[in-house]
Amino acid sequence: MFKDKTGKKLSAKEAQNKILNRIYNYVLDFELMVLRCIGHVPSHSFRKFFYILSGVKMGKGSVIHMWANFFDPGGITIGEDTIIGNNAFLDGRGTLSIGSHVDIASEVMIYNSEHDLEKEDFSAKNEPVEIKDYVFIGPRAIILPGVTIGKGAVVGAGAVVTKDVPDFAIVGGVPAKIIGERKNKKPNYFLGRARLFQ
Repeated sequence: MFKDKTGKKLSAKEAQNKILNRIYNYVLDFELMVLRCIGHVPSHSFRKFFYILSGVKMGKGSVIHMWANFFDPGGITIGEDTIIGNNAFLDGRGTLSIGSHVDIASEVMIYNSEHDLEKEDFSAKNEPVEIKDYVFIGPRAIILPGVTIGKGAVVGAGAVVTKDVPDFAIVGGVPAKIIGERKNKKPNYFLGRARLFQ
């Protein structure tokens, strides 16, 4: 007879599924540790090769600076000419879609999975995060699950985004609120080359 951590009886099939899930998580944890180590190598092309190998979809000209951390990299898609700053945290458990020409500053954390406070087992719930083209996210901002950040929007440094951000809105604060609007409604710039050895 099998039991889970709470003492609930499990069928052989349920126990098998839990064991396979545990093995999968061990493999994923090992992969994330390897990616963390790769994140210390000061070469954009070297890191990008391994990020793509792990399942991250990255468009032409996009880079992730050093020391990035991931959850489930296979759920992350990044468009073209996007630059993600150092020490970023990118969560792919509920899918993370980042557009083209997006500038994400250092130490930004993007989550798309969180514990469900109302569930008895405190289990996780996943909600996708979408960041559209030409967005700028300032340093140390936090994007929470289920959020869409509209085209050309700006998220101020240290903001905690809990709700959708309209196109071209400027948001800041905790929780983030609209504090302005971007005047250029037809952005057409390229971010260009990222810093070498970062």
